[in-house]
Amino acid sequence: MKKNLLIVFFLTLGFVSKAQKMTDKEAVLEVLSRQNTNWNSGNIDAFMEDYWKSDSLMFIGKNGVVYGWKATLDRYYKSYPDRATMGTLKFDILKTDFQSKTTCWILGKWHLTRPEKGDIGGYFTLVIKKIAGKWLIVSDHTS
Repeated sequence: MKKNLLIVFFLTLGFVSKAQKMTDKEAVLEVLSRQNTNWNSGNIDAFMEDYWKSDSLMFIGKNGVVYGWKATLDRYYKSYPDRATMGTLKFDILKTDFQSKTTCWILGKWHLTRPEKGDIGGYFTLVIKKIAGKWLIVSDHTS
């Protein structure tokens, strides 16, 4: 009887662990969904809420590395000064890889539909960390 209880306990523990990982994956994908919605509503400030508000935030783009949340926000405002330039964003998530219980690496493809300015797109890699119970982008490499 004790042996059967131990087996049930460990099986249940395994299912709970797997369920937790699914919850984390859903939470990370929700970050990207929220960003997509905020971008498409023209709200760069709300879009930036999913980035780590730290001087250690790192954004890597075609012009090099930008450090810090405020500098990244300023970069977005400079690069996308109006709705026509922002366009309509679409993400395709190609891979998610949980490096640990608190770190996820994401590979994706992005596309901006911009009838007035011409469409653009490329790829991105994100490092998202769970900080104080919230998944936040700590590194963004977009090309």
